[in-house]
Amino acid sequence: MADEETNEETTEQQSPEPEAPAEDVPSDDAAVEETPAEELAEDAGDAVEETPDEELADAADEPEAVAEPDAPKEQLSPKERRRRERSAHSGEARPQRGVEERIAERAEKRRRNAEVRRRYRARSKEKRQAEGPRGGPREGTPPAERAGTGSPRVRQGLVVSDGGDKTITVRIDFARQHRTYGKIVRTSSKLHAHDERNEANTGDTVRVVESRPLSRSKRWRLVEVVDKAR
Repeated sequence: MADEETNEETTEQQSPEPEAPAEDVPSDDAAVEETPAEELAEDAGDAVEETPDEELADAADEPEAVAEPDAPKEQLSPKERRRRERSAHSGEARPQRGVEERIAERAEKRRRNAEVRRRYRARSKEKRQAEGPRGGPREGTPPAERAGTGSPRVRQGLVVSDGGDKTITVRIDFARQHRTYGKIVRTSSKLHAHDERNEANTGDTVRVVESRPLSRSKRWRLVEVVDKAR
């Protein structure tokens, strides 16, 4: 009997304590069930309602306000314009054309270019007329560098050659005083003059005047024979 009582006490000591009911311990499944689908839908609806349609419309209009409606177009040079046209070409070969078609196309291109030049010249002419005539020397030009009255120069010299037809060679003698030593220095230069009637001969003293270019070397013209050679 003593042995049986001892076994019962050992069994009571080893028996585990009763577990708490499952209802008292909250589980993950219960947490999920506490948030029904309807509550999730309401939360999503509230989030959408926080951004009204008017705010969305204002946000959509903002980029248009930033863009400038009257932005100036990019000014391209003719070379850059042609380069962009070539880069935009698809690379397909043009259909074969006859001689007459090519001639007509070339004539049309020339006509368009002539029209562009005509308009440009008309605009330039109107601009010049609006600005008025450009008279007098430029502003800021020193008086010493301004052109004179434009009267031609006149020289008197000795004819040293009359071999050419309607052409004489005249020697012009100069005498000046040296600026340092005071000595009289004599120099001379030769020029070709036009003699229309072959009046001057070698040794004559003549007067010549400056004129327009009459040939490669003639820029002077005979005015009169001052003294005939003996």
